[in-house]
Amino acid sequence: MEKFIVIVSARKYRPQTFSSVVGQQHITTTLKNSIRNSTLAHAFLFCGPRGVGKTTCARILAKTINCENLQPDGEACNQCNSCVSFNNGSSLNIHELDAASNNSVDDIRELVTQVRFAPQEGKYKIYIIDEVHMLSASAFNAFLKTLEEPPSYAKFILATTEKHKILPTILSRCQIFDFKRITNADTVEHLQEIAEKEHIQADKAALQLIAQKSEGCMRDSLSILDKIVSFTDAKLTYQNTLEHLNLLDEDYYFQLIEALTQQDVTRALLLFDQINKKGFEGNTVLEGFAEFLRNLMVSKDPKAAQLLDVLEGMQDRYAQCAAGTSISYLVSALNVVSDAAMQYRDVNNKRLHVELCLIKLCYLQQALELAADGSGQLVKKNRISGPIAVKPRAVAPIFGKTATAAGTTEAKLEIQAPPPATIQRPAPAATAPTAPAPLPPAAPASTAARPLPPPPPATTAAVSAPSSAAAGGKMSLIEKLRQEKAAAAGKQVVKQNRPPVLEEVQQLWNNYMASMKAQQKHSTVTNMQLATLAVNGADVLVTCETNFGAKMVENEATDLTEILREHFNNRQIQLQVAVDEQAATRPRELEPRYLSTAERFNLMATQYPLVKELKDRLRLDLGF
Repeated sequence: MEKFIVIVSARKYRPQTFSSVVGQQHITTTLKNSIRNSTLAHAFLFCGPRGVGKTTCARILAKTINCENLQPDGEACNQCNSCVSFNNGSSLNIHELDAASNNSVDDIRELVTQVRFAPQEGKYKIYIIDEVHMLSASAFNAFLKTLEEPPSYAKFILATTEKHKILPTILSRCQIFDFKRITNADTVEHLQEIAEKEHIQADKAALQLIAQKSEGCMRDSLSILDKIVSFTDAKLTYQNTLEHLNLLDEDYYFQLIEALTQQDVTRALLLFDQINKKGFEGNTVLEGFAEFLRNLMVSKDPKAAQLLDVLEGMQDRYAQCAAGTSISYLVSALNVVSDAAMQYRDVNNKRLHVELCLIKLCYLQQALELAADGSGQLVKKNRISGPIAVKPRAVAPIFGKTATAAGTTEAKLEIQAPPPATIQRPAPAATAPTAPAPLPPAAPASTAARPLPPPPPATTAAVSAPSSAAAGGKMSLIEKLRQEKAAAAGKQVVKQNRPPVLEEVQQLWNNYMASMKAQQKHSTVTNMQLATLAVNGADVLVTCETNFGAKMVENEATDLTEILREHFNNRQIQLQVAVDEQAATRPRELEPRYLSTAERFNLMATQYPLVKELKDRLRLDLGF
C-alpha cells in the first residue's frame, strides 16, 4: 500500500505498449501495422474525449518508431538504448509541447527552428503537441508549411479533445484517429487487474459503480479508485462506494415506482423524506429517477437489452418491474420527471417542487385510464378549431297583407312548416255570432316601413285567419300580431330578389365614388374611375389596370358588396376584382386635370409662337 500511495494509479499504470492500451484496439492495430509495413504518415491527429489514451498512444508511438529492436508484432522491445532513455524521460528525440500554455507564434517559430536539426541518434525526431486546439490562428498559420512538408526525419503527433476548433487546413495535412469512450466492461476489467496487483479487496458491484461514474474516462475511474481505497482502507464494498460517490441505491427507485403505480401518495412522500434525510438533493433524485425510468423502458423489449447499463444481476429485476408497468405510464412519467428536473433550479421551495412531481406521478395512472378506450389504447381528444356560435331555431317572419279593392280585408300568414300541408283552424264554439271588428285604416304607401328581407326557402302554408276571435273567447297571438302589423305598417310589400343590372350597378358605383370623394379619399376615387364594370350572372366583375388599384378597390369591396345585395335583395351577389395590365396601354379619354407650370408654358408657346420667340431673345430662364 505504501507504493500505491506514493504514485497515483493513473500514472503508475499508464500503458507502456500498444497491447496494454484499454478499449482502443482499432487504433493500436492500425498503428502497429503501419510501423511494421513502414507506411507511417508524417503527421497524426489524435482526437477524442478526455482520459481515453490519446497522449498515451502518442508516447507509445514515439517510443516504438525509434526502437532499435522492433518486435515482430510491432511492439517496442523496452530494452534498447532508445526505449530505456524514453522510459527514464531522458530521450533527446522526443519533444512534448503543451499548446495550452505555449500557443503563441513565437513558440511555434521556436519549434520550427528545432525541426531543422537532424537527430543525433535514432531515426526520427517526434514532436507531440497536446491540446493543439488552443493554438492561436497566427500560430496555426505559421505551422502550416512545416506540417505540410517536414524533413524526412520529423514526425508530428497532435492531440486534442475539441476537433471542431482546429483549422481545416491543419486537418487536411494530418492522418486523423478518432478515439472512443471506454466501455464499462473494459473499465471494470482493468480495475480488477489493478486491484489484484495492489491486493485490494473490491466487489465487482463497487467497480461497476466506479465505471458508471467515470462515464468512459479511464483516468477518472483510476482517480476514483484511489480515493475510495483511502476512504475504505483498501476494502471496497457496494455500500461504502455508494456513500463515497454520493449515489442513491437503486432499491429506493424500485420502491418508489411501486408506490407510484399503486397510487400510494403517503408512501411516496415518506420515501422521499427518507432519501432527503440521507443528504441527497432533489435534483439528484429527479435525475436518478429519470435514468431509472429510461432503464425500465429499455427492459420492455428484449432486443434492447444491450442498451441497459446497470449492475450485474440487476437485469432480471428491471425486466420483472418493467413487465408490471405499461409503456404509456413510463413515457408520461419520464416526461413529467424531465420537466421537473429542468425547472428545479428556478423554483424557491425545492422540496415542495419534488413532492408535487411525485403527487402527479401517483395520479398519472388514473389519468391514463380515463383517457383510454375499451381496447386499452389511448384516445386522442378532438379539438375544436374555433369558437362555435349558438345556432337558434329559425322562425318564419309574419307578413300582413291588406286588400281594399272589394271593401274587405284579408290577412295571410306565412309560417315555417316541415311537411307541405294546409293548416286548418278548428271551428269556433257554438255561440252567438258577432260582427267582425273593423281593422284600423291602412297607412299610406309613403309611410310604409322598410321592406323586410325575404324568408328562407321552405315549404309554407297559407292560413286564413278571421278578423276577430269568437265572442267570449280570447284573441289568439297570431290575430294580435296581424292587427299590430297592419296598424303599424299598413300594407307590407315583400321585395323580390333580382340579378344585378349593369346600369344600376354603375349608378351605385358612382354614388359610392361620390361618398368617397366627400371623405377626401382621392386615391380611391381615382382608381374607381379607372376601373371597368361587368356583370356575369350574380357576379359583378371589376377590372383594374394596376395591382395598386385592385388593392384600393378590394379595401372597399365589403361595403360595395353589401350595397349591391341590399339594392337587388340578392345575397348571392359577389364582387370580384381582377387586374388587366394591358388596359393601361389602351387609348382612353382622360378627364381634365391641372397642368404644371412647364406644361402651361409649352401649351402657350404652341398657341402663340411669339411668346417662345420673346423668351429666346431675352434669354430668360423660367426655372421650372
